[in-house]
Amino acid sequence: MAGTFAVVLAAGQGTRMKSNTHKVLHPICGKPMIQHILDTLTETGVERQIVVVGKLKEQVMAALGDREYAVQEEQLGTAHAVMMARPMLEGSEGTTLICAGDTPIIRSETLRAMQEHHRATGAAVTVLTAVASNPFGLGRIIRDADGNVLRIVEEKDASDEERQIREINSSVYLFDNALLFAALSKIDNQNAQGEYYLTDCLEVLRHEGQIVTAYITGDAKEIHGINNRAQLAVANAIIRERLAQLHMMNGVTLIDPQNTYIDAGVTIGSDTVILPGTVLEGNTAIGSGCVVGPNSHLTNAQVADDVEIKHSVLTDCVVETGATVGPFAYLRPKAHIGANAKIGDFVEVKNAKIGAGTKVSHLSYIGDAEFGENINVGCGTITVNYDGFHKHKTVVGDNTFIGCNSNLVAPISIGSNSYVAAGSTVTDNVPDGALAVARERQTTKEGYTDKLKARLRDQKE
Repeated sequence: MAGTFAVVLAAGQGTRMKSNTHKVLHPICGKPMIQHILDTLTETGVERQIVVVGKLKEQVMAALGDREYAVQEEQLGTAHAVMMARPMLEGSEGTTLICAGDTPIIRSETLRAMQEHHRATGAAVTVLTAVASNPFGLGRIIRDADGNVLRIVEEKDASDEERQIREINSSVYLFDNALLFAALSKIDNQNAQGEYYLTDCLEVLRHEGQIVTAYITGDAKEIHGINNRAQLAVANAIIRERLAQLHMMNGVTLIDPQNTYIDAGVTIGSDTVILPGTVLEGNTAIGSGCVVGPNSHLTNAQVADDVEIKHSVLTDCVVETGATVGPFAYLRPKAHIGANAKIGDFVEVKNAKIGAGTKVSHLSYIGDAEFGENINVGCGTITVNYDGFHKHKTVVGDNTFIGCNSNLVAPISIGSNSYVAAGSTVTDNVPDGALAVARERQTTKEGYTDKLKARLRDQKE
């Protein structure tokens, strides 16, 4: 039975990125650029994907995990790279799609249309092309007077006349698998680069009487590769725009899509409003009817329905239905905010559960703690959780009132329906229904101001 295979080329390091990270691992909207093309191949229905690695192969393999790899120890050109997959694919019946790991913008719709064109024409090979306004540096598609594809010529090997051609090669090809490896054995490296060009396979097949075709995509941006940081930024913008369109079509309001930054792994429910300057990263999931932003940064945050988040940073945390966060709050990993709770301005929560209806309205730090339901946490409350060596836990029961400027020195437990007086430093457990007052009694010395000023004046003289 015929299959559909892919060879993804990722052996070159990409020195123009000027990076210690392999080019194909630079992220676009939250995932490595090569992962975009691999996901697109999966959406297209490609059954086997073989990644050809070489330079910094350990980085690439660690990032992509368990999958099929072929190793190109010496980079001798694109045809040589494909040959590294020969032991895995030779003899298999079907078609092989060849693409580069630095082409993340290509859509599955385009690849499916290319496959359909390939089948309809009975081609031995189909190349994906586009018409570019500025084709400088790219391979040109050479056709005869009847429009038949003759060959592909690289910029460095092209004549002045050939450089005027605007139809460009995408470096994406669909081959009959058997004919691919037969053609690869017949090419040489007699060119300006001294490399084995995959493009030469087209000319070999044409001379053998095989059908060689091109499928032209209407969007030249799709086939742009990434060789430097400027092109990386362009690709980010293109994919970010696609993601924004997808969310808006699904019922999400983006007030200013161009100033909203949403990763590929983010999910957002309908009737949610995302305000400008907001960054949504990783596996963040936002429910329906929420308002997020402006200028909020969420990473791997799980946000339920009807939540409001203003000017805040949330990382690896959970916010339940109807809660409000911010402005200027910081929810750190393992913060869990209960339904209808309030986390106000300049509040930091870390590894702590805040119960339903509890209010931490401003200027507080709650770390390594478990707060029950309907607690009022006064301004300036601090859980003193670290002794210089270990973190300790604070537990506060339901319906308790914590007065302003209180220090809760962990490990400590404060019962339900209790009160902690403002300004207290609480070091002992507090039972249910009790009042804890832990502060120095006030001493007032009348007339002291005049005496103090006189003493200071005498000292100055």
